[in-house]
This record gives sequence, C-alpha cells and structure tokens, in this order.
Amino acid sequence: MMGPVLAACLLIILSTAWISQANGATCKKDGGVCTCNDQTKNVDCSSKGLTAIPSNIPVDTDRLELDYNKLSSLPSKAFQSFTKLTFLSLNYNELQTLPAGVFDHLVNLDRLHLNYNKLKSLPSKIFDSLTKLTWLRLENNQLQSLPHGVFDKLTELKELSLDNNQLKRVPEGAFDKLQNIKDLRLEENPWDCSCNDILYLSKWIREKEGKVNGIESATCVNKKAVLEITEEEAAEDCVYPNTTTAIPTTIITTLASSNDDDIPELPVPQENFQKFLGYQEPDHLPTQPQCLMSISGYLGLMMSLVLTSAAILYVIHFLKKA
Repeated sequence: MMGPVLAACLLIILSTAWISQANGATCKKDGGVCTCNDQTKNVDCSSKGLTAIPSNIPVDTDRLELDYNKLSSLPSKAFQSFTKLTFLSLNYNELQTLPAGVFDHLVNLDRLHLNYNKLKSLPSKIFDSLTKLTWLRLENNQLQSLPHGVFDKLTELKELSLDNNQLKRVPEGAFDKLQNIKDLRLEENPWDCSCNDILYLSKWIREKEGKVNGIESATCVNKKAVLEITEEEAAEDCVYPNTTTAIPTTIITTLASSNDDDIPELPVPQENFQKFLGYQEPDHLPTQPQCLMSISGYLGLMMSLVLTSAAILYVIHFLKKA
C-alpha cells in the first residue's frame, strides 16, 4: 500500500510545482526580465541594465520597482495602464526630463521615488493627478527651479525630499497647499539669499519650525540659515534666466546680416534628428538573455507537465493492481 501513497504525494508536490510555474509564466510575459509575485502584485525590475520599461508588465501591479537601470527618458504613456499602482520607484537611473502627463493615470499612487537621476526641471502639472501621494522623493537630481504650483494638488503629502539639487529659490506659495507635510528636506541647495525671492521660503520655514522636520537645515550659499535671512539682507530684485527667454535682437540682426559661408556647420546628433522626424524607439526589444530566460521557463513548464502525467499514470497503475 505504500506505493500508491508515495505516488499520491508525488502527484501533489508536482501539481503544486506546476501551479507555481504557471503563475510565474503569467507574471513573466516580458520575457523573464523582472521578478514578479502574483500574490502580492509586486514587480521588481531593478538592476537589469534596462534602457526602456519592459513590455507586458501585469496591469494589476501594485508595486513597481525600476531602480538601478539606465533609463534616460520615459514615453508619455509609460504608466497609463497601471491605475492600481501604489508604489513606483525609479531611483538611480539617468532620467533627464519627464514628459508631461506621464503620471496622469496613477491616481492611486502613494509613493513616488525619483531620486538619484539627472532631472534639471519638472513639467508644470506633472504631479496634479497624484492626489493620494504621501511620499515624494526628488533628492540628488539637478533641479534648478520648480514650476509655480507644482505641489499644489499634493494635499496628502507627508514627506518631500528636495535636498542635493541646484535650487536657488522656490516660487511664492510653493509649499502652502501641503497641509499634511511632516518632513521636508531642503539642505544642500545653493539658496540665493541676496534676492528677495528667498523671503517666502525664509518666512515659511520660521512658521513651520518645530512642526516640519528637516527644514531648518536649509542654508544659503554663504552658509547662513535661510530662516535667519532678513528683508535688508535679501534686498535685491533678481531675475533668473530661463529657457523661454527670447533671443536678443542684436543676435538675430547679426545672424541675418552674415554670409552663409561664415556660419559654421553645427553637427546634429542622430538621436535629435530622429526625434525631429518623429521617430521613436520601441518601448522594449527582448535581448538574447531575456529570450533564453523565456525559453527556459517554457521548458520548465513542459517538464512539470511530463512529470505530472507520469505521476498520474503511476497512481492509476497501482490502483489497478490493488
């Protein structure tokens, strides 16, 4: 009688393995690049050397990690299917810009990590749809300015990190709508305390001192605390350059009067030329290792099916003999 019992046990074990393999295959539609968990809806694509977001990540994913890759840009519709996402991490990539609307469908997002990238600016309404966001990390980028009202919709935000950027000022009222903010990191920025634009930030820090962690550590380029700046010290009415400034007419006149032979030919990077023509790289092309991983997954699934069939035949054989 031990034969059928052992066979039954083997059948249960192999069936469990087959179910697990099937779940894994469902989760690895992208070719096996990411580590997925169907039960927790977590997808980890970290440290894969990715230059594009893998295709066919399950749309019901709750947590998506894309840290430590080589992402330099994102398609504007990169996350439009992930309406159930609550956690998105893009730390330690090479992002230089964010397309407007890239986060518009992430209406349930609770945490967004964009730290350790190369962001120099943000689109004006980039976070407007993230009304449930409680944690936003933007530290260790190259942000030179913030759009007016960029945080206005983040009324549930509790933690915001802007440290280690290139910020000299923030717009008037930048933090006024952050009703639930508990921690705001502002240190390691070259705050320009000679301009009267800094007075809003200085006053806001004084009013929130002791209520919001981290704000007192903001210092001017001369190492004086921002909260200590007076109107007399910040008397200058500074105007900062921006990318939308018109070209001076003297330059236009000079260019118009120049001979064509005098104008040097400027090399145009191939990627910029492609963008001008409207060419876009596909979101993701599987590499050879990814294809091999996919093939190995299917082979494992077939092996599980063969062993399961063998176990069933083994049980039937012993039952007939009994």
